[in-house]
Amino acid sequence: MNTFGTAFRVSILGESHGECIGILVDGCTAGLPLSASDFSSDIARRKPGAKGTTPRKEDDIPQIKSGVFNGKATGAPILILFENKNADSSAYEKIKDTPRPGHADFAAKMKYGGFNDYRGSGHFSGRLTLALVAAGVIAKKVLKGVKIGARVLETGDVEKAAKEGDSVGGTVECRAGGLPAGLGEPFFNSAESLISHVAFSIPAIKGIEFGAGFSSAKMLGSECNDEILNADGKTKTNNAGGINGGITNGNELVFRVAVKPTSSVSKEQRTVNLKTGNAERMTVEGRHDACIALRVPVVLEAAAAIALADMMLMEQKIPRVIRRTE
Repeated sequence: MNTFGTAFRVSILGESHGECIGILVDGCTAGLPLSASDFSSDIARRKPGAKGTTPRKEDDIPQIKSGVFNGKATGAPILILFENKNADSSAYEKIKDTPRPGHADFAAKMKYGGFNDYRGSGHFSGRLTLALVAAGVIAKKVLKGVKIGARVLETGDVEKAAKEGDSVGGTVECRAGGLPAGLGEPFFNSAESLISHVAFSIPAIKGIEFGAGFSSAKMLGSECNDEILNADGKTKTNNAGGINGGITNGNELVFRVAVKPTSSVSKEQRTVNLKTGNAERMTVEGRHDACIALRVPVVLEAAAAIALADMMLMEQKIPRVIRRTE
């Protein structure tokens, strides 16, 4: 489905080339100050512009339609919409029967019987990460005292890939400090499970690891264990990434994601015409990122904030209402 969360609940909507995309956020603390300007910084960080990013330019102005009155959250669901004004669907009409390798085209057609919007990948487009960023802005405001930051650790040669009509992937790391111990519900709502759930909603994410992650498989137990230094739970190392038994332990939360290369490349590839059943060769036209990983950090921060806000509210670490101090 298109909804995540229990106490802090988000529902995403829209298609890449439709009229708009948006997010519905339910569970925001009543009385929390909120205005369109609060979204400017994170939205700007997601925008293209750097080498290797798409030339598609949108205004990305948040339209707060409900849930905010006199500059404060009312406690009702908050609906935020973003208009799509710079969509060019011409390239997609020619390939609607020839699914693009690496994209959701074929899987979406099979699931929805061909009724899905195929323009610009429709509801499966990276364009919808803008809505996640908007939800993340609200979640970050809810998570007062928690600092979340993400950065690109590595990518392939972006300029070379762009010149050759190809793409590259990358690795992005996210850290969150100031978290209390005790967040997460074993077994199926562990802190790792909930964070991973939202992280994998970001198109192009194909892997995730916490703390030492996959490298811990090569460690000895004595190396991997984090020695506890004091009664607050502070540890000497952080191979666990701030989580033990699916529950936060009070140390810094650390996790990384693998971002696959952008699927849209102008190099010739093989596919099948679903109408004729014949094999065909195709090149993908349109405006695409050579390295989507460059724009993922702020989206990953949003994913972490959404999951953490939900856990904090379930644990009642955050008030439901900001009390008046008149």
